Amino acid sequence: MPLSPDGGRTMWNFAPELPLRSAPFLHWPPRPVAIAKHLGRTWLPLRSRFFMLAVSFGIWAWFMPSAERTKHFELGWILEVWLRNLILVTVVAGGLHVWLYVMGRQGDGLRYDARPFGRNKRVFLFGNQVRENIFLTLVPAVGVWTGFEALLLWAYANGYAPSITFGDNPAWFVVFLAIIPWWSVLYFSAHHRLLHTGPAYRYVHSWHHRNVNVGPWSGLAMHPAEHLVLFSDVVLLFLLPSHPVHLYFMAMHHGIGAPLSHTGYDALLLGPQKRRQARFELGDFHHQLHHRFIECNYGGLESPLDEMIGSFHDGTPQGDAALSRSRHERSSTRTTRSDTRRDHGAGAG
Repeated sequence: MPLSPDGGRTMWNFAPELPLRSAPFLHWPPRPVAIAKHLGRTWLPLRSRFFMLAVSFGIWAWFMPSAERTKHFELGWILEVWLRNLILVTVVAGGLHVWLYVMGRQGDGLRYDARPFGRNKRVFLFGNQVRENIFLTLVPAVGVWTGFEALLLWAYANGYAPSITFGDNPAWFVVFLAIIPWWSVLYFSAHHRLLHTGPAYRYVHSWHHRNVNVGPWSGLAMHPAEHLVLFSDVVLLFLLPSHPVHLYFMAMHHGIGAPLSHTGYDALLLGPQKRRQARFELGDFHHQLHHRFIECNYGGLESPLDEMIGSFHDGTPQGDAALSRSRHERSSTRTTRSDTRRDHGAGAG
C-alpha cells in the first residue's frame, strides 16, 4: 500500500495521478489543444469507448434480428436478443472477474481497493457480494436491457422511431455517435443524483451501494427499478433520427460500460509480462471515490454536475477534508432546523 506525503498509509492500494480533473471542455477559458487531446484519447482503440462502438457494429452486422421479424413482438427473436445480451455481459463481466480476481493473473498492482469482497454478510442476497452481483446482473439487468432493445427494434420496424442509414445522412450518423457518450454521462449524472435523495436512495439505490468495494459484476448490481431508470435513456431515439448502431452504442454504455467502469482496476494489462505491456483503460477512480464516500462524484469526468453543485472529489487528502467539512455543515444545518422546529412547537403549545 502506498505512502501518503506525510508518511502515513493511504486508504487506497493504487490511485491514478492526482488530483483528478474534469474534462478540459468543461473549463473556461477554452483550451483547444487540451480539448482535442482529451477527445482523441477517449476514442483510442485501447479505450472502453472504442470497444463499445466496435461491439455495437458487430451486433448490428451479425447478431441483430431482421426488420421483418421485429415488426411483431414474438418470443423467438426476443429470446435471441436476451441470450445474446446474457452471453455478452457474462463474457465481459465474468471474464474480467475470473482473470483479475479468481485467477489473479494481474496481481493487485493496479487495484484501487485490495480488500476482499463481502462474504457471509446478511446485507447481501445469498450472504455473498459476488453471488448477489451476478444474480442482479444476469436476471433483472439483462431482462430490462433486452426489453428496451426489443421495444426500439419494434419501433424502428414499424416507423414509430425515426430511422436513418449512413447513406441517408452520413454527417448526422457520425455526429450522433459522437454525442452519445456525452448524452449517456449527462443522463447518468442527472438520474444518479436524484437517486441519492430520500426514499429513492433508501429503498432503491442503496442496493447498489452495498458494494463499497466494487468488481466487474458490481456495475449492474442494483435494484430492478434502477435498471428501468438506467436503460431508459434510449427513449431519446423516439425523438431523434437514428440507426440501430446508435441504439446498441447507447445500450453498451450501460450493458458493458458499467462492468468495465466498476472493475476496481485502473487498466487491463495486455501482452507478455516480460515486455512493456499495453494498457486497456478501464476502471473509474472518480466513481470508486463515490462508492467509498457516497456523497460525491455523482457524475463522470465529462459531466459538469459535480463542480456545479460542489460535490467534486479530486481523490486527494484535501478532497477528503473538504467532503468532511461539507458533511459537518449539512449536519449542523439539519440540527439547527430541528431545534428551530422544536422551539416553534413548544411556543405554539
